[in-house]
Amino acid sequence: MHIDFAPPSKGTYNNVGTCRQLANYMEHEDLERMEKGIYTEGFFNLTDDNIYKSKVIKDIDCNIGQLLKTDAKFYAIHVSPSKSELRAMGNTEQEQAEAMKRYIREVFIPEYAKNFNKGLSETDIKFYGKIHFDRSRSNDKLNMHCHLVISRKDQANKKKLSPLTNHKNTKNGIIKGGFNRLNLFQQIEKGFDNLFYYNRQQTESFNYHNTMKNGSLSEQIEVKEQNICSDEKKNIIPDCKLESKSSFNLKNKQTNKSSFNMDSKTKSDIPYRQGNNPSSDSFISFVSSGTDSSFNPSNPKEEKTKPQKKKKKVHRL
Repeated sequence: MHIDFAPPSKGTYNNVGTCRQLANYMEHEDLERMEKGIYTEGFFNLTDDNIYKSKVIKDIDCNIGQLLKTDAKFYAIHVSPSKSELRAMGNTEQEQAEAMKRYIREVFIPEYAKNFNKGLSETDIKFYGKIHFDRSRSNDKLNMHCHLVISRKDQANKKKLSPLTNHKNTKNGIIKGGFNRLNLFQQIEKGFDNLFYYNRQQTESFNYHNTMKNGSLSEQIEVKEQNICSDEKKNIIPDCKLESKSSFNLKNKQTNKSSFNMDSKTKSDIPYRQGNNPSSDSFISFVSSGTDSSFNPSNPKEEKTKPQKKKKKVHRL
């Protein structure tokens, strides 16, 4: 899952004034899809769907109490699943869109609120989302993603909330709380996996990519080694299983051989388990029988000889 906090600019993402330009951009795909008769999704928030753009603009633009003219009034966030994550979210665009809204409502916004360390919950966050189904400059069919516009102030229009602050969890000074973006990325990834029962590979994880991009050389090597060990464990059968299987086969051979009564027949007359081929199991059959020490394996045609009884002497009177 790729999360992007759009940097403020003088264009679409200019966040020191009205959010009208951003709202217009978030809705532009609908007009193109409606002309083609394709399914579209309206704006949504924590509880409602198909919200009008005019309400979105009004709510965000009016929730700016005690903010200066040059202060940020809102933030734009992009939530973009990978191909494999999208497949876990559904088979159709509509299924994926419903899954995305559920993910935003049940995972992303609750973790976003908690991450400010100010005792906030999802109901304290004023936001609106919009599903997009196409990505510019992309030929990939699996490209659904979500745009969020989140107010700088909470629902009560009292607390300032900035996900771009460098403070993480301060307890002293003017600024209390903060925002730990790394922790947010980790928690929403876990939330996604739990919500959609997604079996995430190590190379897909945020920690792996973050380490390979920002970690030291030793940390990168350690992560790669962990990934190699993980792959090897998936392909290797534990020794205990191999040993158990061998013991089981040998036991079966011994049981079958013991149940066969060796009499005066020659070795060539003894039926082998795998046809009558003496070369297949001859050694195991011999060792496992253990019933006749006089039998010579080098001469399979040799018959066993019985000891002759001594004649009793008769004494005449």
